[in-house]
Amino acid sequence: MSGRAPRVIHSSIGFAWRAGHEAAKMTTVSYPGGSLNSPPRPVATRLQRPSWRDSRLLVGLLLVLAATALGAKAVASADDRVPVFAAATALKPGDRLTSDNLVRIDVQLGDGAAEYLPATGAVPAEHFALREVRRGELVPVSAVGGRDQVSVQPVTIRVEANSVSSLVAGSVVDVWVSKRDGTAGQERYQPAALALHSVSVAWIPSDQGSFGMSASTKAVQVLVGTADVPVLITATDDQSRITLVPVPGSARAAAS
Repeated sequence: MSGRAPRVIHSSIGFAWRAGHEAAKMTTVSYPGGSLNSPPRPVATRLQRPSWRDSRLLVGLLLVLAATALGAKAVASADDRVPVFAAATALKPGDRLTSDNLVRIDVQLGDGAAEYLPATGAVPAEHFALREVRRGELVPVSAVGGRDQVSVQPVTIRVEANSVSSLVAGSVVDVWVSKRDGTAGQERYQPAALALHSVSVAWIPSDQGSFGMSASTKAVQVLVGTADVPVLITATDDQSRITLVPVPGSARAAAS
């Protein structure tokens, strides 16, 4: 009996070891890419190609198309500019048009482009200003013509010195005439009357002495219609007092 007891104890120990080993295997937890003691590894997510039905893609496409359309419209508007001539200096009736008194500029005029002198080529030969065009203004077609269309003539007159101080070549003035009172024993003049309206000043001589002017008078060359030339000649012969009054907005001498 004493010889079989050890085998019973050995069998019990073996059974207990196997049972514990199986239980350990059953309670072991594993994770993808590691054991229980290792942190879990993140699983990468594959990006999907956007679909045409994605609302964000459609909105982005519409924004690109709108920006392209607006840019094309802006470029098209800039292309609507046309070259025309503007006055580089004040133009007086009878002035010949040259590259010295005209400058080309590009402007948007729409349907009104035909009303101004086009600058698609050189300055037209033998063209003259028919009326005043101020510096910087676009040159109207109606203000340009041939030499035979120029209807003014230059006349040099003696005027009140004070009325000349603010004038320059290109100024537009009204001519007022005060007739001399022949009944008075001393120099007297009748009330002034408007003789000519909107007359262009062509030239103010710098050497007034050569024209026999006194301190109270100055010589001025004006441009008047052929029919109005006798009016100024008569006023000069009668020794009438002639005063030039600038038309509002016309060219004036710079203040010193």
